[in-house]
This record gives sequence, C-alpha cells and structure tokens, in this order.
Amino acid sequence: MHDETRSVSKVSVSLTGYDSLTVPIHRASTIRYPNAASFAARFERDADGYVYGLYGTPTHRYLEKKITELEEGARTVLAPSGQAAVTCAMLALVESGERILIPDTVYGPVRDFATHELSALGIEAVFYDPLDLQELEGLINSRTRLVWTESPGSVTLEMQDIPAIVRMAHARGALVGCDNTWASPLNFKPLRHGVDVVVEALSKHFSGHSDLILGSVTARDDTLGLKLKAAFGRLGVGTSPDDCALAARGIETLALRLQRSSVSGLQIAAWLAEHPCVETVIHPALPDNPGHGIWKRDFSGACGVFTFTLREQHADRAFSALDALELISIGASWGGTKSLIAPTSVKALRTVRPWIGPDYLFRLNIGVEHPADLKADLERFFTALTLEPAAVPHKAAG
Repeated sequence: MHDETRSVSKVSVSLTGYDSLTVPIHRASTIRYPNAASFAARFERDADGYVYGLYGTPTHRYLEKKITELEEGARTVLAPSGQAAVTCAMLALVESGERILIPDTVYGPVRDFATHELSALGIEAVFYDPLDLQELEGLINSRTRLVWTESPGSVTLEMQDIPAIVRMAHARGALVGCDNTWASPLNFKPLRHGVDVVVEALSKHFSGHSDLILGSVTARDDTLGLKLKAAFGRLGVGTSPDDCALAARGIETLALRLQRSSVSGLQIAAWLAEHPCVETVIHPALPDNPGHGIWKRDFSGACGVFTFTLREQHADRAFSALDALELISIGASWGGTKSLIAPTSVKALRTVRPWIGPDYLFRLNIGVEHPADLKADLERFFTALTLEPAAVPHKAAG
C-alpha cells in the first residue's frame, strides 16, 4: 500500500478498558457502511441508528437522551438555536390552513417569524393575552392545531396557567407547546403538566458559559417525537457535535449554577425593590408578584433572570448611566456565569396586552459573582442616574 493511501485509511484502536468520564466528541458527515446491502437498507434502520452526520452521531444521541431524561419525555431532537427549535417545531406540527395561538408576551423573534413566515405559508398566527383564559378558550377553534405558551413571558415575565391551558386545548384537539427556557426542566417540567412539546434554548442555562448556540425540542410521546425528527431531517436541521459536547458538559453543573443564580437573584431583586431609583421589580418568585401563586404551585425553583423598571424622573439618563457599570456587562441572552443587563422596550411588540409601564425595562441575568459585588456595581449605575449629565462617570477606554 502506498503512503498516500495509508494516510487516508483508518486503523483500528482498541477501546477495551477505556471508559472516560467525559462525553466523547464524534464528528462525521459520512457514515461508513460495512457492505453494499447495509447501505441499501440504511433508511430501514431504527430512529436512533446512524445514517448520515446530519441526523446525528453518538455525541448527539448522548445529549438527546440526557435532555429527554430531564424533561421526562419520550424523544428529543436538537436544533442549531432556541429560535430554530421553536420555529421548526411549529413548521413540523402545523399545516397551511391551520392556526397557531401565540401569547402576546412571546420572545420577540418568534413573533417576527409568526408574522412573516407563518403568514406567507398560509398558517394563521393569532396572538392572545397570556393571562386571559376566557379569551384564549374563545380563540381555540376547529382549525387550531397548536397553542404555544411561554411561562414566564419574555422580559415582562407573565406567568401562564399551563395546566388550565392544556385542559382547554386538548378538549378541542389542539396540541400545546411550551418554551421552558427561563425555568429549565430542573425548575419546571411542562410535560408532567400535559404539554405535548417543550423547547429549551440550550444557549442559556444548559450551556451556562455564553459560548454556544443550540436548542432542543422534547416530545411527550414517541409518535410525536418521530414526527418532529423526520421533519427536522427534511428541513436539513443539523447541529455541531462540538456544541453538543459543550451543552452536555454544561448539564453537569446546571443544578449548581441555577441554585447560585437563583439565591443571588432573589437577594438582589429584594434589594432593588427597596431602592429609591426603582419603580418595579418583576420576578415570579417574589411574593408580591402577580404570577407568584402559579410559580409557587407549579415550579420547584427559579433562576437569576428578572426585570426592573426605573422611576420616571431617571428614565432620560438611564442609557448613559449604564456606562458606569464595571462588573455587569451590557448584552443580550442570559443563563451564563457572568451577569448581564439588557435595556429592552416591549411596547412595540404588544398587540393584545399593551404594556402600560415605563417604555424601557432592564432585564438582569445574575451570574455566579458574589451578590455584594453586584449590588456595588448596580449602585454605580444608580449613582450615575442621579448625577448631573456632565458628572456621569465613563469607563476608561481599552
């Protein structure tokens, strides 16, 4: 055999006695078959068999199985982002001429997708008040295929009564989907409450380190799971095994990180609620929050993601004052070890349940830093709010 051929030929390596604590990364586009007959019969393999890299490697299967266990579901399919998990699930479950009901507080990019792509495909997307069960029941008709939920809602964190929504949707033959990214399956298990499909943006809590983009959809029964798997394959939805390995690693510290961020987050939320510059703190785990009753009934814990608003007299200086922060970064996303703040306007994103509070809200992701250091950093922000504009401190360049 010539060296050129040896260079591209596989050699056998024994795995006897090898049992790593970590998840091996299996990268592949092509899967090699032992003979022509097995290649010809490749699509007859079971749903967890290996056909082509797009449809998964052992690294993908590990993450799928781990998420399925945590969600208490039947099957999980992976997507290249949380947004893709939501949108591809909708495309897989709903056909032209059918209807999807979507909460008015849904994640902004999902609203954008529903308004443009779903409409273009002949799928009717109707937004509903997430807190008005009577209105929602009236919207569920014979064409309603899917009722989407997101509890708590994006930014303003409205809590939906998931069990009640499941009962009314199933009574009319509609499926229920839930974006569970805020809680993760450690703090809320939608499938246990009758939801049919649950989505996680694995980029958030699961990853925990703000360095990957990934999503998952878990089905309550395998028939629905296989339908999702087939549709994702036809759509060409694939994910990187390297990202899957990072997400699997993140799961190992998920409980510890959630506990830390939840405890610190509640401390800081309670402190902010008493601050003279703050108008409102929105956190479902706070006793005076409107959705606290549902959170206490259905959830086993919280996370460090919540929102606050400023008193009206400070609104004009808020953006420049954010530059005084030294520890908390300004940025989107959440669920990582490092604390973030994101100024967000939601008024333009509401069509059914208007937001009547201050135009800009400030969403905090509390990471694993010491809460005293985070409070000191937020005090820099509040001090800057109360200074004359010329005296507002700025970060040094570089």
